[in-house]
Amino acid sequence: MDMPKVFVSRIIPDKGLDMINEVAEAEVWQDEMPPSYEVLLEKVSGVDGLVCLLTDKIDDQLMMAAGDKLKVISQMAVGFDNIDTTAASNRGIGVGHTPGVLTNTTAHIAFALLMAASRRDAEGARYVHERRWKTWGPKLLMGHDVYGATLGIVGGGRIGQAVAQRASGFAMRILCYDPFVDEAAARAFGAEATSLENLLTESDFVSLHVPLMPDTRHMIGANELKTMKSTCVLINTARGPVVDPLALYQALNDGEISYAALDVTDPEPIPSEDPLLTLDNCLIVPHIASSSIASRTKMSTMVAENLAAGLKGERLPNCANPEVYE
Repeated sequence: MDMPKVFVSRIIPDKGLDMINEVAEAEVWQDEMPPSYEVLLEKVSGVDGLVCLLTDKIDDQLMMAAGDKLKVISQMAVGFDNIDTTAASNRGIGVGHTPGVLTNTTAHIAFALLMAASRRDAEGARYVHERRWKTWGPKLLMGHDVYGATLGIVGGGRIGQAVAQRASGFAMRILCYDPFVDEAAARAFGAEATSLENLLTESDFVSLHVPLMPDTRHMIGANELKTMKSTCVLINTARGPVVDPLALYQALNDGEISYAALDVTDPEPIPSEDPLLTLDNCLIVPHIASSSIASRTKMSTMVAENLAAGLKGERLPNCANPEVYE
């Protein structure tokens, strides 16, 4: 009996790929860069399953190009805003994703970025590598203390709560803005529930942990940045478009806020000519929040499990569109 055909849009960790090869005949895109939309349209024709990443646009047109055999779309990411889940549900296609596994890994890098920005670590490393370090100086690269400072967490879900847990070890006062987290729920993870305006006004550090949705796009714009302290540090490990990049550049350049540390950008990857790259007070890393061996390996196995279930017509273990089963 012929095995189902699957297209895998990037090389994923071996453990997950081995599991996929056990249940399907898989064609794996070998390039470092993701396939173009035109290539995707060609590659999905006639497949039973698709393994994709956030870099891939999966819309109704692409599902139509795949044909009636397409049973499952399995994405190696927590988010799935690149996939038209409504179109998938209408076509009876389950969409898998990888929630939960990234909570601690993302919280680690959020707090690492907070610490690095507060003490200007990237600037210090460049200072040494550029052979500019001549002597110890009383005012050399002075930064901000974390211990006892106020941390504002925007988005009180699993990752926001994990960041709060880490902040508690530094005796930080923790504020939380999330319309779905009330005072009692916030207290349970050591935070004070408050409005976004109050959080921005009082926080020394602001860390973003919200999904990208119409009402969170450019949630942090010119007005919000003006509300923040001039000494404030902004950390974004959520999605790039949650922050208006032009407004952020202006705020950093004009001293309206002190620093920004970003794991995500808008657009992504950030263009080489982007003005944010000219600023010493903007630390940017290349979307590596989930980039630990353990997390990426677990993500790959979850992808394979979702794919295998979908190919067999079973409910996906981690389904982004559960309405498909109604």
